[in-house]
Amino acid sequence: MKKHEMPPMKKNETPPTGAPMKRPKPKIDFRALGRVLRMLREFYPVLLPVTVACIIFSAATSAIPALFIERVISSIETWIDTGDWASARTEIIPMVLILIGLYVVSIIAITLYNQLMVYMTQGFLHKMRCAMFDRMQNLPIKYFDTNKHGDIMSYYTNDIDTMRELISRSLPTLVQSSVTLLVIFCIMISFSVWMTLVLLVGVTVMLMASGRIGAGSSKYFIRQQRSVAANEAFVQEMMNGQKVVKVFCHEDACRKDFEVLNNNLREDSFRAHAYANILGPIINNIGHVLYALMAMVGGLLLAFEAPNLTITGIGIISISVIVPFLNMTRQFTGSINQVSQQFNTIAMGLAGAKRVFALMDVEPEADEGYVTLVNARRAEDGSIVETEEHTGLWAWKHPHGDGTLTYTPLEGDVRLNGVDFAYEEGKPVLHDVSVYAAPGQKVAFVGATGAGKTTITNLINRFYDIADGKIRYDGININKIKKSDLRRSLGIVLQETNLFSGTVMDNIRYGNLDATDEQCIEAARLAGAHDFISRLPKGYDTELANNGSNLSQGQRQLLAIARAAVADPPVMIMDEATSSIDTRTEAIVQRGMDRLMENRTVFVIAHRLSTVMDSDVIMVLDHGRIIERGTHEALIEAKGTYYQLYTGAFELE
Repeated sequence: MKKHEMPPMKKNETPPTGAPMKRPKPKIDFRALGRVLRMLREFYPVLLPVTVACIIFSAATSAIPALFIERVISSIETWIDTGDWASARTEIIPMVLILIGLYVVSIIAITLYNQLMVYMTQGFLHKMRCAMFDRMQNLPIKYFDTNKHGDIMSYYTNDIDTMRELISRSLPTLVQSSVTLLVIFCIMISFSVWMTLVLLVGVTVMLMASGRIGAGSSKYFIRQQRSVAANEAFVQEMMNGQKVVKVFCHEDACRKDFEVLNNNLREDSFRAHAYANILGPIINNIGHVLYALMAMVGGLLLAFEAPNLTITGIGIISISVIVPFLNMTRQFTGSINQVSQQFNTIAMGLAGAKRVFALMDVEPEADEGYVTLVNARRAEDGSIVETEEHTGLWAWKHPHGDGTLTYTPLEGDVRLNGVDFAYEEGKPVLHDVSVYAAPGQKVAFVGATGAGKTTITNLINRFYDIADGKIRYDGININKIKKSDLRRSLGIVLQETNLFSGTVMDNIRYGNLDATDEQCIEAARLAGAHDFISRLPKGYDTELANNGSNLSQGQRQLLAIARAAVADPPVMIMDEATSSIDTRTEAIVQRGMDRLMENRTVFVIAHRLSTVMDSDVIMVLDHGRIIERGTHEALIEAKGTYYQLYTGAFELE
């Protein structure tokens, strides 16, 4: 797609060097947490309750020892007062054995829930990545035109990693600490209401400090996550454009632009961790002060025996109460500290989940088509019937409202009638464009960049849908044809060749995954690529990486032609396939293209007019309108725009 034919890109552009970046104030969306929990329950309807039960049991077990300590100390006090060791022993030993048994079961529960959490977390992330990739595959081309690829990549790396921390660590810790707090609070109330009230005053101070500091920390952790995504997007963009950067000596400017983004990341990370690093010590010290205060209050109540403060039935202050109460105080404040330490991870995890869900909630590419492409053969009476075998004959299977089926031979007759199109409303790109390509015809589009040439081919592929007019393929409105079947019938060779990691054979077979090695080699011969492939170190088994960077532009283009050839489509689109290669290589590529175009309907977007002189019809576009059409000879004779382009009076650019 050409520069002026793309919709305006809506992305977070790098600000001018040294300019401050204005960013929206982040907010924690707890609806994402509900969605994560619902998905966990959906994915693991049995394991999730088992894991939660193990967490609750282990948390409750960690709080229960206070009851046993109180009973043991009481028994020891009775033994000291009465000297009856036998009676004390009958109470102490069973309690110690029960406590040991509970700890053993608790260890088993902790081990079990840790293993289950690892299994569920990795399984959840696996399902999420698969769901994200499936959704991404179904997104319209417009989404990738208007979003940075590096930012999309951060969904699979940075955001997924924050969700891993949320599910594997923060949520279990939150449940465990909450249960521990609840159990300890109930035991404290049963021991002493007054000491519990004093504790709650100190806890209120802890929660206020945690809330104020935690909110600031979470805000900057979310900003840090966004800054990481922006950095990743910029770095990927620079990696893809290193040749351009070096050619124009733009290294210093790129470095300054990166410094702006990197400074934002440093500032956000500094503030986030500065808040986080002071939260723990503050909560811990408040806990220490509270522990000392509770010891003092317990000592005073014990010293004065406080008969007027004792509430009958709630508990009488004694050593057997104060000792476990102080231990519970430390546990209580420790659990609050644990919860407060999870605020940042929860905030980042929810921010990551929100971004992931935003990707998954993007409307997929709409496809209302119901006409499909099927293998066919001709019956004895000459009619077309569907078959499962590959016969080389294809047909459009067209179901009708009355329940009947018709089969239309796939011939490659493409017609555009009065097509209007705009990437953005109010900014038309094509105006009343009509194109008629009969089977086997070669139709060429010429015109300046931004005239609408590539847009027409994008509409034939249904990468975008037209605003008005009709596009018919073998007499069928392409809106009725399933997009996957429509695109399977079209081959395309682009100016920018995309090769994938894998062997040369894999890249050719990409055009038809069912093709045999022999068919791939035959396609390479047709494209004129067999000779250079044979000279590669491992021939067709040579590994390619980095978009085939170890091949020349012409070799990469020949592989693209071979890939299109193995698909054997009836309609071919050649989008300036030879514009970026030298004249000698162009001759080689052109021979391959000529063989590929034989007996096919072909749309050619021309950069060099010499490549379209033999076209059946040449269409000259200007600002989205077809201003001339005809054969090369007819257009030369008319001495219009094409004549001026051909003679050099006008330039295509």
